[in-house]
Amino acid sequence: MTQDEMKKNAAWAALEYIPRNTVVGVGTGSTVNHFIDALASIKHEISGAVSSSVQSTEKLIALGIPVLDLNSIDSFSVYVDGADEINAQKHMIKGGGAALTREKIVAAVAETFICIVDASKQVDVLGKFPLPVEVIPMASRSVSGELAKLGGRPVLRAGVTTDNGNVIIDVHDLQIIDPLMLEQQINNIVGVVTNGIFAHRPANMVLVGSADGTKVIK
Repeated sequence: MTQDEMKKNAAWAALEYIPRNTVVGVGTGSTVNHFIDALASIKHEISGAVSSSVQSTEKLIALGIPVLDLNSIDSFSVYVDGADEINAQKHMIKGGGAALTREKIVAAVAETFICIVDASKQVDVLGKFPLPVEVIPMASRSVSGELAKLGGRPVLRAGVTTDNGNVIIDVHDLQIIDPLMLEQQINNIVGVVTNGIFAHRPANMVLVGSADGTKVIK
């Protein structure tokens, strides 16, 4: 079974946990693309979607799923998104697709966060995947200096502008022993919009696609 097939299995398994007649939060990325395809199969049974990126919004609309402005609703029941890494505490690194800020906003509003991944994304310690940090462009140099003080190797992601008009700095060579502390520490750096550690808002449930089927971690 290929990695993409494992992603697809996890994505379609998430349908079981989607309440009907509700708004669904939708993340971004290759695994989520499979979930959007799955969601289209029940599009007449949901009220619409809240999207975390322009990319996902375009795909949702193309498949006939109404996309709602987050400011138009008070709350919604479930948000489904992938991860670049996830540990046993359901803390994640996200942002490989540069949508981390909107993903973090949508996740914060959702009552339940379901993370869909293939088995390769599971790790004991976060940090092998470079940590994305969204930064106001004029602060990229100063923020890079502060990130280097934390022991990482910051690299500006070339040619990338986020949906919010900002840049991404990827921090390599981190071993994130305390995700909760580091998430807050980086967010306190002036010029940082947010970073890709999702620890203060971890997943509530993880669906892990593998060659042996999809495992549910609650």
